[in-house]
Amino acid sequence: MPNNQFKKGELYSFITGKASTAIARRLQKNFKQAGIDITIEQWSVLYHLWKEDGMSQQQLCDATFRDKPSITRLVDNLEKLKLVKRVPSKEDRRMNMVYLTKDAEQLQEQTMELANQTLNEALEGVTHGQVEIAKEVLQMVYDNLK
Repeated sequence: MPNNQFKKGELYSFITGKASTAIARRLQKNFKQAGIDITIEQWSVLYHLWKEDGMSQQQLCDATFRDKPSITRLVDNLEKLKLVKRVPSKEDRRMNMVYLTKDAEQLQEQTMELANQTLNEALEGVTHGQVEIAKEVLQMVYDNLK
């Protein structure tokens, strides 16, 4: 039995991530106002490198849900900004490992603070219980489709 409880007009907005898009736009605006000249897409790559520096480009693809050409372009641009550097893997010369530079490490605290501020703004009036239910439901949707 189908479990789709969305009205026709709601479905597209839900699937395209209306809330996610709004949060990304606000975070981008907050970065710009703070004088941080990186995109949200670039920040998402840095975010994963802050969690685990020295990831392969394939690992970054998996972590960010992006394809190889997108990650290659993002890493190229982050290299131009002197925020990451590619280093050939010691185990497999065909593979590059991506490492943070000192400049990127210095951006971490400021950008994470802006991200937390943006998320707090987005979740204003939303209870802890509602957040937990939303996380559970979205995880189930993800698990159903992976």
